[in-house]
Amino acid sequence: MKYPYEIRLSGSGGQGLILAGIILARAAVLENHHVTQTQSYGPESRGGYSYADVIISNEDIYFPEAVSFDCLLALNQESCDKYLFDLRENGILIVDTTFVKNIALVVENTYEVPFTEIAIEKLGSPIPTNIMALAFLVQVTGIVKLASLQQAIEESVKPAFIDLNLRAMKLGIDLAKNYEK
Repeated sequence: MKYPYEIRLSGSGGQGLILAGIILARAAVLENHHVTQTQSYGPESRGGYSYADVIISNEDIYFPEAVSFDCLLALNQESCDKYLFDLRENGILIVDTTFVKNIALVVENTYEVPFTEIAIEKLGSPIPTNIMALAFLVQVTGIVKLASLQQAIEESVKPAFIDLNLRAMKLGIDLAKNYEK
């Protein structure tokens, strides 16, 4: 793994991307990495833009926001359009084709998955889409161990939602294994 590794999780407010960023950062901390996690969201609590940046390194991190992404997760069209051109050459693009219908730039390492549709079909709700997509990202990138991700999920979500989120995690991992190139 090349460090530092910059990740942007992007989409609409209410999709749980801030929580996903916190979980990913926690998983990296469990592995004794240096980590920053920053977030931004529009003035609307639901439907406005939202993103979380996570930088994982084996050395000190001097600037907390991701500026040239190694991996971009875009759960809606607006965030894909807005951040795609900040993806590094050979970076990984993961999009939710439930909402992302057009990709403006051909990226070699692109994964197009209907995460929200799958969450509704397999888990009965769009709510755990964030965890499913995060687990997919972790499986594809190998940025943290799956055991660390699971522990971070268990420590970060309300007890009533742990089982649902762990099922979403498993589903995301299985989806990634089917997409591995």
